[in-house]
Amino acid sequence: MFYIFGFYKFCKLNKLNKHKNYFIKLLENNNTKGTIIFSKEGINGTLSGSQIDLIKIKNIIKSTFKIKKFDSENYSKNKFQPFPKAKIKIKKEVVPIGFRVSSNEKVKKQIEPKNWNKLLKDKNIKIIDTRKPFEYELGSFKGAENPNIKNFRDFPKYLKNIKKKTKIAMFCTGGIRCEKASIYLKRNGIENVYLLKGGILNYLNKIDKSKSMWKGECYVFDNRVSVKHKLKVGNYSICSGCRMPVSSKERKSKKYNEGVSCPRCHDKLSDLQKERFLMRQKQILRAKKLGNKYFFQKEFH
Repeated sequence: MFYIFGFYKFCKLNKLNKHKNYFIKLLENNNTKGTIIFSKEGINGTLSGSQIDLIKIKNIIKSTFKIKKFDSENYSKNKFQPFPKAKIKIKKEVVPIGFRVSSNEKVKKQIEPKNWNKLLKDKNIKIIDTRKPFEYELGSFKGAENPNIKNFRDFPKYLKNIKKKTKIAMFCTGGIRCEKASIYLKRNGIENVYLLKGGILNYLNKIDKSKSMWKGECYVFDNRVSVKHKLKVGNYSICSGCRMPVSSKERKSKKYNEGVSCPRCHDKLSDLQKERFLMRQKQILRAKKLGNKYFFQKEFH
């Protein structure tokens, strides 16, 4: 069994390259995989390994950066390792929107999952799903609208049209995107904003399906592809042609060819691309048959 730990913290960080070298070795030496993003404005990561190793790494992160408490934490279990390797990234922002958050810009109106349903039933509230369109397509809360933008950096273009007195309920996968978006709103005079604490993952983990207002599945950026209530692995896989999620229904389509294409990209790929992808898939299947791992192979369960 693999344990998964997601977290983020807006705080001032320095000596990022030094930390990058130290933490990549720490993850590798403790058989832990996943990604940590370092920025001068904070830290964001999702890691997977044994429970003992994750607790150890969590404590080292908090001790190194003098963090008493993360802004958000989420935990789950999985039968397979959802990450192919350990990665440490250094970025200008942990979430790219065009500005850095200072450590004293805190969002106070964070709503626990148990109280979220009541907020969504408010007829005067505007519900915003801050994720990308393809994530929204897999699932969302009833009544939520999606800005339909491909890059989070373009989110301010959508937000600038919101009136200052608007009451907003905002959410994303783990909480970090909507928190940064809410800080942008606050800087621009819109303060009546409520966030789902811990994001969709926290909600799905804590709220029983029978009482849930969530419809569909939640996309995650690892080999689980999507998760359902109690964070059980969902029904989606990844298309090797366009790298987008494919549902179990779409996999029954004549335009779906494992390792090659799906209904979304079948008519957009050239014959040369399809031929190349098919050759790659044959090599993957041949390697698996021999008990080897093809160098390009990525397992999506």
